[in-house]
Parts: sequence; C-alpha cells; structure tokens
Amino acid sequence: MKTLLTNRPERAASALITGGIAAFPTETVYGLGANVFDEAAVQAGFRAKGRPGDNPLIVHVAELRQIREVAARVPASARRLIHAFFPGPLTVVMPKRPEVPASVTAGLDTVGVRMPAHPVAQEFLRLCGFPVAAPSANRSGRPSPTSWQAVRRDLEGRIPCILKGPRARVGVESTVVDCTGRVPVVLRPGAITLEDLRRVVPTT
Repeated sequence: MKTLLTNRPERAASALITGGIAAFPTETVYGLGANVFDEAAVQAGFRAKGRPGDNPLIVHVAELRQIREVAARVPASARRLIHAFFPGPLTVVMPKRPEVPASVTAGLDTVGVRMPAHPVAQEFLRLCGFPVAAPSANRSGRPSPTSWQAVRRDLEGRIPCILKGPRARVGVESTVVDCTGRVPVVLRPGAITLEDLRRVVPTT
C-alpha cells in the first residue's frame, strides 16, 4: 500500500468518507481515524496497528451535537466537564448508543468521547462530518507518536493517508474520566490533572 502524505485536511477526510483510515494530528498525540459507524474501517485500523480488540477506542467529534450520535445519555457530571474542557485533552466516558459497533468499545456498553483543540484536527473532523474512532497512530507496543514523521516510521505502507501537522503540543494522551457512575472516576491520567477536574466536579 502506498501511503499518501498530505497537509490538506480534505484529502485525509476523503479517505475516511470513502471507507478508509487516516492518521491525523491532535494536541495530545497523532490518531489513526476511522468512521465510527464503519465496522470494516475500524477493523482496518486494528490490523494496521497490530492492536488487540480488547482495548476501547476514543471517539473524536468536531461539534458538541455529535456527542448525541454516539452517547445514549450525557450525565450531569459529563456535561460539566464537557463545558469546562471541550475542546481539549479530555475524554469523557458515557453510556453508548446501540449504533456504535462493539469493536469500537471492546464490547462495553460505554463510549469515550473527546473534542480535540488542535485546529488541523478540528478542520479534518469537520470535513469528515461524522464522529471518528481513533487510537494512537503507532504500531501496537510502540510509543504514541507526537509527529507525523513518527507516524510515517511506524505505519508507512500500512495505512493509506497521513495528514501532516505540527508536533503535538501536549505530547501525552488525554485524561479519561468515567462519568457513568454516581461519582466520576479517572481511568487514565493525562494533561488535565485531578486538581483541574475537581475544580469542576469536586467529587472526582
């Protein structure tokens, strides 16, 4: 497979719209995106990474209204965190809609959603027009990439497109907070600290 290197978000979005996958920059790390509702494309991302299917993917959205396309319910704690930190390096876990494939959520009845703050990611996601499921754009077991050059070293010839952008500003994965229970729980620490979260939801 020949991998297209491009700095044009519309070229990368076209890859997803036509059923493919593409790497794209965010402020945390580069992601490997697929249409969240396209089971074949999601599976292509797993194969490209050599990633096992027991680890949920994060769904990336361009607009707040898209959250309702994948989340069956937005709990009150999730609404407060979304208001405070979207767009930004936070993933909020909520109950999922049945339309979201089990491969995206590793069979769980929840889905993690985030809205990147990176302007190139925002344009790419807007042009896609649907929520995008994306793990980090690296071979399984390798460090998460913070530059398009790192993505190229890992995945050239394994994916159809890499959207080039600047080096990731944050450089670590998003903080993940599970808002499905009575008390929100941090599942993965990241750029947004526990102290940041507690200023918005004191019971975190």
